[in-house]
Amino acid sequence: MRLRKLTLRHFRNVGFAALEFSGRLHFLLGANGQGKTSLLEAAGFLTALRSFRTTENKLLVSHGQHCAALAFVIDHERQSETHVTIKLRHEGKELWCDQARVTKLAEHLGKFPTVVFSSQDLQLVRGSPAARRRWLDLTLAAMDAGYLRALQTATRALTERNALLKSGRGTPGELGAFEQILAPAAAELMVRRADGLRTLGEVVRVVYGQIAGEPEPAGLVYDPNFAEPSAEALLARLESGRERDRQFRTTLVGPHRDDFHFMVKHMAAKDFASEGQQRSLVLALRVAQAAWFQEKSGVRPVLLADDVLGELDPGRRARFWSVLDPQSQVIATGTRLPATAGLPDAALGDWQVFEVADGTFGEKAGA
Repeated sequence: MRLRKLTLRHFRNVGFAALEFSGRLHFLLGANGQGKTSLLEAAGFLTALRSFRTTENKLLVSHGQHCAALAFVIDHERQSETHVTIKLRHEGKELWCDQARVTKLAEHLGKFPTVVFSSQDLQLVRGSPAARRRWLDLTLAAMDAGYLRALQTATRALTERNALLKSGRGTPGELGAFEQILAPAAAELMVRRADGLRTLGEVVRVVYGQIAGEPEPAGLVYDPNFAEPSAEALLARLESGRERDRQFRTTLVGPHRDDFHFMVKHMAAKDFASEGQQRSLVLALRVAQAAWFQEKSGVRPVLLADDVLGELDPGRRARFWSVLDPQSQVIATGTRLPATAGLPDAALGDWQVFEVADGTFGEKAGA
């Protein structure tokens, strides 16, 4: 897949921008806070109508505006030239594909894969379980309609059960009704998470070794909240734990408390890995995500790199670029030109450079 045109209106700090991409490699050059990351955020929004920076759509609409709009022209392996428009309002969003309104997210998922390499990714190693769960849910749901259905079902049932617990008025029959819905959906989520992390972890192991340049064992370990992922066992646990849940006024068991961990040399990367090792792990994770997207969709993802290599040594930077799919489109950002920002010119090809200032984008001649 190649992104050929991208138009933004009232998105974040970008009042209006229209970019035409030529070739495969594109670089957004500018100081911090000028709109580079906003453009990558807009491009990444195409995949699952989600931002990699926030969960609140209202933050994506420029201050003082009621609506933002994104328009894409895409060269697609399966659909040839495709036009996608996304309209964002504080209360919701609209999606149009080739002038037809798309009303179900499941009809859109898997068609337009993008992968964002962000400096924020380091928090996947160091941060909270909630951040890792969100990444995992977005990754698996983006290519798996069954996962999305199970996630939506479990989330709705969990929300209703927790509302009853918080009110203190839920009867056993009322709690049981939501448990009957929650248990099978939650069990399915846990099975699919285990399978997905197993596949992703194998790619992380290989790619991490290539980036590190050393034979250091690395991978991902799933840490489910509940050891037996069957609907029957989870239902029994929910029923037996009602009194404890009433005391805490929330559901204490289920996939909403799952986690996964990064490992290096058979030790937890969060506690024992160096910063260089941690950064190499999250880069390997994103490469694994791209490979998984391509395998599931049959479409080559667009890679969005948001100034992620500055803290790596030159060897790891060079090895990172060598592990990327050489046919993938790359849109990268930085405060220095590619030749001085750790992005190799000769090895990858020529970069189309856009200068970014105050939310405006202009192609730099002779870059």
